[in-house]
Amino acid sequence: MAKLTVKNTEISVLQINTEDYISLTDMIKAKDGDFFVADWLRNRNTLEYVGIWEKVYNPIFNYGEFAIIKSQAGLNNFKISVKELIEKTNIISLKAKTGRYGGTYAHKDIAFEFALWISAEFKFYLIKDYQRLKEEEQKAIGWSAKRELSKINYHIHTYAICQNLVPKELSKEQINFIYANEADVLNMALFGMTAKEWRDQNPDLKGNMRDYATINELICLSNMENINAVLINDNIPQKDRLQKLNTIAIQQMSVLQEIENKKILK
Repeated sequence: MAKLTVKNTEISVLQINTEDYISLTDMIKAKDGDFFVADWLRNRNTLEYVGIWEKVYNPIFNYGEFAIIKSQAGLNNFKISVKELIEKTNIISLKAKTGRYGGTYAHKDIAFEFALWISAEFKFYLIKDYQRLKEEEQKAIGWSAKRELSKINYHIHTYAICQNLVPKELSKEQINFIYANEADVLNMALFGMTAKEWRDQNPDLKGNMRDYATINELICLSNMENINAVLINDNIPQKDRLQKLNTIAIQQMSVLQEIENKKILK
């Protein structure tokens, strides 16, 4: 459940089958007077727009039944609920939800038109905040992708450790110590501290320091894991690898930060 804030009105956004549906029930709170979604549906222009959308995107749309309903729009006694419209015409652009997140939701294409019924200003700020939400989601997806890449490269890294640094007769505890020790080579090179030092400094945080890394740090970490695996295979001593990795981390972070600064300036 995501949230938009438009002119001090908090509006819920649900994702249904990968599509965003925005709460009309929340949006109508911003309209002066006592109005309901059913009042909006009485408008012929509203039904025409919904009908066009359904013809384009809905293969099970009952256009014949919808045409009968649309022909009655504008009459004094015409009134139809969202639930009734869904049952009679199989529309998918509107959803009547019950339970914790109950209310009437509309696909974003329809919700933007509903916002115009409230006011042109409201529609403008709704679209603006929706774009802000999408940008934040893309940033989160990018961070997650880099984190997953880092995890995949970690397996390459640990395999190199297993093949080259772990003696055959060590106990499980000793082997785990070597893995942790090698992980801290990367931690020291990039973050300047071991995993234990980070935990000691951040006792209230869950997870580890990599969970709180920036996208640039995760990119650099991913590269360093591959490089360290190569250095291990080449039998480079740990002390020398740490120095090389630290130099690489400084160089790569400088380049990544320069790229990010250029984007900000644009």
